[in-house]
Amino acid sequence: MLTIVQKENPVLRAIAKEIPIQEITSAHIKRVIRDMKKMLKTQPDGVAIAAPQIGESVRIFVVSGKIFEESWQKELVLPEGTAVQTPDLTFINPRILKLSKTKKWMHEGCLSVRPLWGEVERSTNATVEAYDETGKKFTRGAGGLLAHIFQHETDHLDGVLFIDHARNVAPGQVPEQAAAPKKSREPKSPVKKSTIKTKK
Repeated sequence: MLTIVQKENPVLRAIAKEIPIQEITSAHIKRVIRDMKKMLKTQPDGVAIAAPQIGESVRIFVVSGKIFEESWQKELVLPEGTAVQTPDLTFINPRILKLSKTKKWMHEGCLSVRPLWGEVERSTNATVEAYDETGKKFTRGAGGLLAHIFQHETDHLDGVLFIDHARNVAPGQVPEQAAAPKKSREPKSPVKKSTIKTKK
């Protein structure tokens, strides 16, 4: 049965394996990505998921398209019955190229560390290089929530959980102070720009 593994599972502490370029379009990797997207859609408070969170120790993370929807940005939740129009974004073998020197303490939770929340100091801007589902390399820069997600998810791929470097960790709900994603300046990318917190 497909499930999201929790912090006690050793797969979350392993360094995920890089996927050979020729295997990106393989049936196995396609299934992993399909399962990741499926699980992410079952989590109302989830905005991204890394492959180890479904028990697959490979370097992939997926960002939910809902975070780019105007209706979600207003309330941090989609109105009941609302269909997400923006496709999810897939990052295979992601590598952070640049992090801003400017940092901010941000509220953070995790689908694999329920029900805990905390505050983590993250760079406010980040640039990532990765491959898409067709095996094409791209670069994407982001600020605000998306930059936050890039850092949280690449931590997952290196066996790091947000509680390892968080402060004020405690059980709770989505913090009221959680901010909607800010518009960011993004370099041109082969990935088509979508009219793209809760938990990752």
